Amino acid sequence: MNFVNFIMDLLKDPRSAIAGWIIALGPVWVYTPLFLIVFIETGLVFFPFLPGDSLLFAAGVFSAPGGGLNLAATLIVFYAAAILGNTSNYWIARFFGSRIIDSGKVKQLTPERMAKLDTFFEKYGGLTIIITRFMPFFRTFAPFIAGTGHMNFGKFTIFNAIGGISWVSLFVLVGYFFGGIPFVQEHFEIIVLGIVAVSVAPAIIGAVKAALASRKKPESGAHAKK
Repeated sequence: MNFVNFIMDLLKDPRSAIAGWIIALGPVWVYTPLFLIVFIETGLVFFPFLPGDSLLFAAGVFSAPGGGLNLAATLIVFYAAAILGNTSNYWIARFFGSRIIDSGKVKQLTPERMAKLDTFFEKYGGLTIIITRFMPFFRTFAPFIAGTGHMNFGKFTIFNAIGGISWVSLFVLVGYFFGGIPFVQEHFEIIVLGIVAVSVAPAIIGAVKAALASRKKPESGAHAKK
């Protein structure tokens, strides 16, 4: 329960969490929890709900002058976490992918979600690794699907690096350049929730479309029988 509360607090107000880590851990070790959260979100298929986007944004805010973090260090730590996380996810899938899927223990690996990512890979290939970086949940599953046989490791590594660097740079630099604006400071929690909502929107829209499509199929079949 403490872990669930920790995640909920982090989702709601990552600024307070990072501020606490800066005070408790100091200017060097503060990067340890930042690294671990992004690495675990992208590297372990069991934790797709960790707050990657909002954490990057908040860390960017603290990377501005006087914030307690260093911009270059923040970027490098997050680049490493994002790229190594996806790489870990890929190799977990290579060795244990079929067993994890067949076990049914990862509820998020639904047949619909797997089919959707399969379609993504068929249409866009390596671009899927880049596109899904900006989509919570899907960014955790994409490298896993790639590791089950959709992509060789060399090709995966190239797109993984491009996607990881693009994702981290966007959210950290937006926080760095705009986090000091008074309006952002005063409405930080709302803005963070907005970032989460915008990030999750493609997944929700996709789920709604899939649900509507599945409802239409039985209806069309019934009309055809008549």
